[in-house]
Amino acid sequence: MPLLEIKDLHVSYAGAHGRPVQAVRGVTLAVDRGESVGLVGESGCGKSTLAAAVMRLVPAARGRIIYDGVDVTALRGRDLFTYRGRAQMVFQDPYGSLNPRLSIGSALEECLSVRRIGARCERREMVARLLRDVGLEPAHAARYPHEFSGGQRQRIGIARTLAVNPEFIIADEPVSALDVSIQAQILNLLKDLQARQRFSFLFIAHDLAVVRYMCTRVYVMYLGQIMEEGKTAEVYARPAHPYTRALLDAVPDIDRPRRKRSARPGSDGEPETLPVTAGGCPFYPRCPVAKSVCGQMAPEIKKTADSRFSRCHFAGEG
Repeated sequence: MPLLEIKDLHVSYAGAHGRPVQAVRGVTLAVDRGESVGLVGESGCGKSTLAAAVMRLVPAARGRIIYDGVDVTALRGRDLFTYRGRAQMVFQDPYGSLNPRLSIGSALEECLSVRRIGARCERREMVARLLRDVGLEPAHAARYPHEFSGGQRQRIGIARTLAVNPEFIIADEPVSALDVSIQAQILNLLKDLQARQRFSFLFIAHDLAVVRYMCTRVYVMYLGQIMEEGKTAEVYARPAHPYTRALLDAVPDIDRPRRKRSARPGSDGEPETLPVTAGGCPFYPRCPVAKSVCGQMAPEIKKTADSRFSRCHFAGEG
C-alpha cells in the first residue's frame, strides 16, 4: 500500500466574476514509502495547489487523500495535528516562509516545543544538530532571517521541516527562487538527507533537469490534470504524451540540433485559459498531433505499451 495515495482530487478557487477556477481536476497520484516522486509542469498548472491540498492548507472540493491508510480530508483537531507532524513541507519562498521577528534558534525551538519533542534543556543541542545537518553552524542560531542569504534561508527551512522527524516531505519548488550556483548545493543536501533518513519525497518543480536528478518516478501536470506518469528515465527518453514531448523539446541543449516548436503557442498553463470546447482535451488547442476527437472527447488516462500512463487518445504514437 502506498504511503500517500491521492484519488480523483479536485480543488477550486473563486475566480473573476464569481466563476470558479478548477486548479486541480481529478488528479490521482501515489508515493510509496522511501520513494522520490516528481511532479512537473508549467507555472500555474496546479502543482502548488495540489501540495497545499495534501497538507490541508486549502480544502478539496472532492476526492480523497489517503495517508498510511487514513483519509486525510476527514481529519480534525488532534488527528490533523498528528498528521502534519508525520508529513511536512518545504516552501518555495525562503524569504517569506521564515518569521523575521524570531531568531533562527527560536524558530527551530518553537517547532520542537509545539510538538513536545525533547526537554527544554535538550532543545538547544537539538537545534545545533539540526543546523549542522543542513550545513550551517550552531552559532547561526542567534541570527535573524535577514542576516542570511537565500540559500542559507532555504537550509533553515529544511532544518525546520526535519525538526519533527517526518516520514513524508513535499518540496514545493525549493530551488526556483535561488541563484543557479546555489541550487545544486540545496539539491544535493535534500538528496543526501533523503538517503540517510529514508523519508518519502514529493518533489515539485517546473525544471525538468532538477526532477530527473532528484526523482525515480515522475508525474507530468497540465491545467490541473495529470498527462503522463512513469519512471523518470523512461518518460524523459520516450515521452508518450505530446505535452511531455513539448516540455522536453523546450529545454535548451547545445548538443542537440535546433528543432521546430513541438507545441503551438497558446495557453501558458493557467487554469483560466481552459479550452472552451466542453469535454475536450485541455492540450487540444496547442497539440501538434491533435485530431477532431481531441476537441470533442476528453481522453482517459491509460496504460501504454511499456507500462507507463498517458492521458492521450494517441498515447505513444509517432
